[in-house]
Formats: sequence, structure tokens, C-alpha cells
Amino acid sequence: MRKLNGVHVAHHKNTQDTASIPLPLPKLVRIPMSMHIGAPCMPIVKPKDTVQVGQKIGDTDAAMAVPIHSGVSGTVKAITTYRMSNGRTCPMVEIETDGNQTVSSAVTPPKITDKASFIQSIRESGLVGMGGASFPAHIKLSPKQSIDTLAINAAECEPYITSDCRQMIEAPEEVIDGICQVLHWLHIPKAVVGVEANKPEAIRLLTEKAASHPEITIQTLPTVYPQGAEKVLIYHTLGRTVMEGQLPADQGVIVMNVSSVAFISRYLKTGMPMVQRMLTVDGDAIGKPCNVVVPVGTPVEDVLTFVQCDMERVKKLLYGGPMMGISIPDPKDPVLKANNAILALEKFESPKASACIHCSRCVHACPLRLMPPEIAKAFRQKDAAALDKLKVGLCMNCGCCTYACPAKRPVAENNQLAKAYYMSQKKR
Repeated sequence: MRKLNGVHVAHHKNTQDTASIPLPLPKLVRIPMSMHIGAPCMPIVKPKDTVQVGQKIGDTDAAMAVPIHSGVSGTVKAITTYRMSNGRTCPMVEIETDGNQTVSSAVTPPKITDKASFIQSIRESGLVGMGGASFPAHIKLSPKQSIDTLAINAAECEPYITSDCRQMIEAPEEVIDGICQVLHWLHIPKAVVGVEANKPEAIRLLTEKAASHPEITIQTLPTVYPQGAEKVLIYHTLGRTVMEGQLPADQGVIVMNVSSVAFISRYLKTGMPMVQRMLTVDGDAIGKPCNVVVPVGTPVEDVLTFVQCDMERVKKLLYGGPMMGISIPDPKDPVLKANNAILALEKFESPKASACIHCSRCVHACPLRLMPPEIAKAFRQKDAAALDKLKVGLCMNCGCCTYACPAKRPVAENNQLAKAYYMSQKKR
């Protein structure tokens, strides 16, 4: 099978052999009511209320949403407003911690009897995709199409990030059990776990744990970015092509992040909802790179203090990796459910772009073989028909084109502007 293109990036997996450690309890957490794709929740607590670990503090009747829970015990200080990365705002619950970490009496293992109760329990857990997309898990697990394969994304192809790898090394049994639970309750016959070759210990442990489960295959993948992109993962593990306008379910596949299925295993045993995250914290401005477990809502500055970050050196602060990460505008902003890393970079350059030299390196680097120069031309001319023919809707903003461009042009950014324009015209 012909492999899709990509780019060979420097891995910088500095923390892959570093066991995760808990962050000291922050004095204050700031928990936004929107940490998922879909409608924001509304707070169901008010200032001066006492809250406990695992207690639900936000919810909504909207289908495309999941409830929000507290990862700390303490007192609600205020209900404020949080500005999200897309520019919109949502309510935010600020909680002063009491240091006791008293667990709510509502935290009990869910009673699962069938597929419907399993899906409902996943919604109540507050689980969203832990690979960064923040898609509500109960929606993903409820496709109308017939599903024959559960594909587990364990590629973790972004530079620096190793939190998924640590999950596989530290608790591989949670990964296998979570996969088995999804297969059982959704009546899916098989699963494939795609892991990049640069994680040999994770591959070894998962292979050992899966030996007694013939329905689970551990597949080693080439170490090429963006191996973890959904369409790329499905093609390289199953040989199936997700066409433009299709979802993975249209090809009989559900894709889940490896840490997401591990969470399902823990939740079904304990009833503790999604209230904490394992984060990789790294970058050349970090004194103690590590993987750290933090309550959701922890201010980024608390994490940076713990890892001995020199803030005076920081030129770029990111949620996620350097290829697809999102800038953190304020260190007081909170850790969100979908965050898997924080990077603090000093050696960050914003090179001056020059004219396109028509070398086609961006075309060669693109896993989907899109043509960014032609897309840019069609966008300049506001030619929606041409953008349609160029399949701009397939662009997944992986950044391979920008990385490969010798002229240092913002190719991926231009693609996204073209895609947004095309989608706006398509809706008319």
C-alpha cells in the first residue's frame, strides 16, 4: 500500500522516559463552561457554594455538549467570563481550593446494562476527545452507520508531546480494558491501535497486554508527521480512504485517542468524571521538562512555576505542539480538557516570507496531495468554484506545507482562510 506523504520533523521527545507526577494543588482553578465542540454549559453552582471533587458544576440540554465537573474541593469564588480561542466567550466558574480534595458522594461507578446506558454514562463522564479536537465522546460513539473497526490513535506525532506515550507505558492495562469496553458495548468486532515506531516501550507493553485479545491488533507505523491525523491514521492502518465530506463512520470506523479509551476504563471502575489531565510541559524555556497531572482549570502559570519556567525568556507559549498548537494569550488562562501539552519556547522565529518560488514542496509534503499555490490563487480571485475543484475542504491544517516551504510563507494559514471563504460561499 502506498504511504501518504508528510514531513520528517525533529521529535524532541525529551520526556518520553519521564514518569508522570502530580502537580501540587493550585489555590484557585478557573473552569470554563465550554471545553468541547458544541453548545457551552451553564453553571449550576453560584458564588459561595461549596463544591467537591467530581461534582457537576455545569450542564446543558444541548445534544452536542457534555457536562463540566470540578476537579477540586473548595468554594466558588465567582462566575466570570472566559474568552475562548475562537474569540467567543462563555461563563467560567472560579473555585478557591480548600486543600482537602473531598470527593463528592455522586462519584460512583456507573451501572451499564446495554449500549444506551453505556453511551449515557460516557456523556455523564464529561469525556471529550483527548487528542486535542475536544469532540464530545458520546456523540462519536453514537454513529448511525454500521461500524466494524475501532481505530485507536496512539501515534502522538507532534514534536515534544509524550503524555499519550506515558499513558501507554504507565498503565497499558487501562488502554486495553478501555478498548474492550467500547468493543463490547458498541458491538464492534475488532480494534487496531496505531503507534509510531519511535515508541518501542509502549509498543512492547501494549503488545503484551493485547496478546490474550485476538480482536485487538497493535500496529507499528512509520514516524512521519502527521501520522496521527484521522484520515492518515485510517488509511495507514486499514487502507480505507475517508473522502471529502465523509466522516470516519462512513468508512465503518470510529477513531478514538489512546488516552480517551484509558479514561473510559478508569471511569467505569471509579465513576470519577473527567476532571484532570496529564500534560507534557516542555520547551527551551522550561527548567524541568516533565509530564504532570493537573486538575482541569489549573492556571497555566501554576504549571509553569512548577516546572521552573523562565518567563522572561518565553517568546511563544502554546497549548499543544509546535505544528498545530494554539497560542496561550495569558498565563492565567486555564488548562482545558483537550490540552495534552504546554510548550514554552525561547528560540521561536517568525521568519519574513518571500515570494512563492513555485517549487511544489508544499504539494509534495501534503498528505492529501492538495495544491496550496493553486488554492492561494483561487482565494485571491475569490473563486469558490475553483476552490471546490481543488478540494480545499479536505485541508486539515496539519502545517506540513508551511514547514516544507523554503520561502517561509504562511501556507497553512492561507489554506485555512481559503477554506473558511469556501465554506461561507457553500452555505449560501
